[in-house]
Order: sequence, then C-alpha cells, then structure tokens
Amino acid sequence: MAHIIVVGNEKGGAGKSTVSMHVASALARLGYKVNTLDLDLRQRSLGRYFENRAAFMKSSGLHLPSPTNHDLPEIDAASLKPGENVFDHRLSAAVSRLEADSDFILIDCPGSHTRLSQVAHSLADTLVTPLNDSFVDFDLLARIDSSGEKILGPSVYSEMVWNARQLRAQAGLKPIDWVIVRNRVGTQRMVNKEKMERAIEMLASRIGFRIAPGFSERVIFRELFPRGLTLLDLKDIGVKQLNISNIAARQELRDMMKALKLPGVEIDF
Repeated sequence: MAHIIVVGNEKGGAGKSTVSMHVASALARLGYKVNTLDLDLRQRSLGRYFENRAAFMKSSGLHLPSPTNHDLPEIDAASLKPGENVFDHRLSAAVSRLEADSDFILIDCPGSHTRLSQVAHSLADTLVTPLNDSFVDFDLLARIDSSGEKILGPSVYSEMVWNARQLRAQAGLKPIDWVIVRNRVGTQRMVNKEKMERAIEMLASRIGFRIAPGFSERVIFRELFPRGLTLLDLKDIGVKQLNISNIAARQELRDMMKALKLPGVEIDF
C-alpha cells in the first residue's frame, strides 16, 4: 500500500510547493514510484511546477527522474447521495486509482482551509507542515503570550490536525506522523530565532509533532521554478561546479529528507 505524504499549512507563503516538489523528486530519483496531487485548484503552484518541468525536458531533450502529477477526477454530482460532498469523492477516487501503482503519494494542500485540505489531512501517513521562522506563522499552530515564552493553547490548524487524527483513530488507521519543517530560518543567531526554537520545542511535546530542518531563504529556489527543476537536477543539466549556496541548499534537502524518516527510504544523494 502506498505511503501518503500530505504537505499542509493553512497559511500561504510557507514554501509548501517548493518542499513538495523537492521531496517528491528526491524520492523519484531514489527509484520510488511517486504520484502527486495538487489540491490548490486555483493557484496550482505544484501543478505549474510540473508543467514547467515537462516543457523544459521537451525543449532540452533531457530526461530527469520525475514524479507523475495528476489532476483530480471529475465526479458527476448526480451520482452522489444526499449529504455527500463532491470534493470528498474526487480526492478518494484519485487516491484509490493511484494506490496500487505508487510507493508514495504526495498531496500538496492549499494555503487556506478547504474541504479538500481537511479530508487530505485525514489520509496522511506523514504530515509535513513547512513553517516560516516567524511568530506570525507560529500563531497558526498555537496562541502564545506577549513575551513569546508561554503557550496559551492550540490554534486553528493544530485543532484541524487533531480532528484528522481522531478520524484516523476511529477508522483503525495508524497515527499521523506529523513533522514541522522549519523553513526560511536565518543563518544568524538572533533573539527571535531562539524564542521560536524554544516555542516550537515546547509545543512539540504538548501536541505531538516532530521537528525537521527546512530550507533557508535562497534565490536558487525562485530561479528553479520556471524550468521545473530541483536542486538534485543541477548536475544533470550541465552545472559542473555548484556554488557554496547551492551546496548548502542541497545539504538542507538531504537533512530534511533524513529527518522525515519515511519508511524504507535511505538517503544517498
């Protein structure tokens, strides 16, 4: 049975699609059969990433190890029973079709609360939540006092994950492995960074998630998107000498993949 990875965070700009593309492509490069779904039906950042990748490979004549992205199937609303939701059926139909032919299914959620996102979280074996190193973003997980030192209670996204966990427990499924990926963390040691680190560690033990390193803020990610490339593709496209920033970003990807602890995956890039 396919292992389902859901990349979710109800706040935009946290780097979900960049993380999704790199995780899915890294798994494909390691030899796994990876299928992906983009649940942001309007913006389609992950879908556009794959379209750019296909166009680049066609124009350059290169073949790069790649996941396969899929659109959600259409469902005839007339076929639904009273009270059934068309989005539930679109997602469940997509996952059902892909499970038999996948080692991993990666689902990229929109940066807002939608029915599709809510259902996707209940399907997650591994939930990856990229989080910018900011108390503005932290507020999505938990309310904190003005000093940034005391957690007052869980916030809307944590409550949604809790509900997803409850649904899985009721269905007799294994618990969600929730991983918070600290994204865009500054390289300098600053007071805000240290407060964020303490707050996330306190919350991790309180509501049950693991913490993984993410990507620093780097120009390379904005440069890769128009061609649909990832850090692991650079040598394949003829970049013989990686600069220091690229080497550091590649190491960040390696560290993040190791920290995710996906079943059976050994990182050798």
